[in-house]
Amino acid sequence: MNDAQGKITTTQAVVIIVNYMLGAGILTLPRTTSKAVGTPDVWISIIVSGMIITGVGIILVTLCRRFPEKTVFQFTREITGRWIAYILGCAMILYFMVIAAFEIRVMADVTGMYLLERTPTWAIVMVFMWIGIYLISGGLSVILRVFEIILPITLVIFVMEILLSNQLFEIGNLRPVLGDGILPVIKGLKPTLLSYTGYEVMLVITAYMQNPKQSNKAMTWGLAISTAVYLITVVMVVGSLSLDGIKTRTWPTLDLVRSFEIQGLIFERFESLLLVIWIMQIFSTFAITHYCASVGIRDLFKAKKMGRIMYVLLPIIYVTAMIPKNVDETFALGDTLGNASVLLFAILPLVLLIISMIRKKGGKHA
Repeated sequence: MNDAQGKITTTQAVVIIVNYMLGAGILTLPRTTSKAVGTPDVWISIIVSGMIITGVGIILVTLCRRFPEKTVFQFTREITGRWIAYILGCAMILYFMVIAAFEIRVMADVTGMYLLERTPTWAIVMVFMWIGIYLISGGLSVILRVFEIILPITLVIFVMEILLSNQLFEIGNLRPVLGDGILPVIKGLKPTLLSYTGYEVMLVITAYMQNPKQSNKAMTWGLAISTAVYLITVVMVVGSLSLDGIKTRTWPTLDLVRSFEIQGLIFERFESLLLVIWIMQIFSTFAITHYCASVGIRDLFKAKKMGRIMYVLLPIIYVTAMIPKNVDETFALGDTLGNASVLLFAILPLVLLIISMIRKKGGKHA
């Protein structure tokens, strides 16, 4: 391992996966999946997608364990040769950079719409980017400490708020189950699979684990927690707002939390509280993707100082974040990223694993 920082535990790896995965997607997941499925069986698509991604994730960490203490940017050249490794490595670096830009733009759009009205998008983006660079310049151990604070707060408050909407919940909105057969569930797999982007962080993080043998466990737990959160969200949003009521809403999860109030509590309206924790969550995704892109450039081009790389990436990520002219273009960018993630992190690791076995590259499974 070429990073002077300490190794991370299995639990910390789970925290990173969940923090990365629960980004902007959860705010739009009920709408995108409902449009694709067209029936109340959205929740089945979530479960099936979670199982598929778990299988993909296990293949990914199996590949990483063949090359202990090396990131994907380092061991790919052993499998494919230098030039192909450069092409694949640059594609992954570009992916992480654009994900960082996408997350920061979504955060700016949501913040501008609900919290900081008439504040220019560029101002919100720049503030969060400078806070992000301050965090990641401390290295992986500092990022982890922040993540370990953010995640429990997010999970407790988010699940509590979603479950408080049970006064609006009607089980009839989730019926009939499989009324139109299995085909709508299959149609819903693509948008739900795209919401699971985040497991690919293990291509970098496995190199820093204390016990790489536990990477399967970390991947499984990380995906299980994310699937549970997605499932609770979709069931409550569809059950409360109905299938037809979701399709026309840009941020249905936020709309659900805005649609009820509890008399007598400290907070009667909950959307501001949800936005605060979700801004932290999207910020987490931005921070780890910016960090992974910096690690990629360092490892691929064998640079010595990563601090400079982080600062060089700032203007590139900023310009990318400002390219979408409106929310629709931002969503289109998100769809493109989802498709790219399927190619880069679902198909490619399997191909690399097969080639490494055929060419007998890498050690036995750690």
